[in-house]
Amino acid sequence: MGFFSKPIKSLDDLFVHTLQDIYYAENQIAKSLPDMIEKAQDPELKSGFQTHLGETQNQIKRLEQVFRQHGQEVKGVKCAAMDGILEEAAEIMGDCSDPEVRDAAMLSAAQAVEHYEITRYGTLIAFAKQLGRQDCADVLQQNLEEEKATDKKLTSIAEKKVNSRAA
Repeated sequence: MGFFSKPIKSLDDLFVHTLQDIYYAENQIAKSLPDMIEKAQDPELKSGFQTHLGETQNQIKRLEQVFRQHGQEVKGVKCAAMDGILEEAAEIMGDCSDPEVRDAAMLSAAQAVEHYEITRYGTLIAFAKQLGRQDCADVLQQNLEEEKATDKKLTSIAEKKVNSRAA
């Protein structure tokens, strides 16, 4: 069984496991964002992180809704990928003495988080549709759209000023 709480024998089992994975990941992100908000120097980046914290909290609620819709217990399973991304972000933030370079590092780490979330939500939506769970897919689609929008905002902040200031 490895890291899984039960064997994955069907697409439904995989859907639930992936849902538990992203639920864990979103909760870890919600715990990490306050530190990033505190350390961000660029006002637009700080504001973007604050906005995303609120979105993340709403995304967690939507995931809980999907668990209920699918008749599953709300729980997470350890996500080594997200733990690794967040650990690397914390290390980089700690290693940057220049606040402008730290902003660029945090922005880069935040985009790595967004890209992971985008892949997970896209996969979950495809699984939900295949399982005939359009109701779950519709809720997950809301999270996916927010993640894509956040990624675009972060790209804009990076290109507009943060990366050039770090240079």
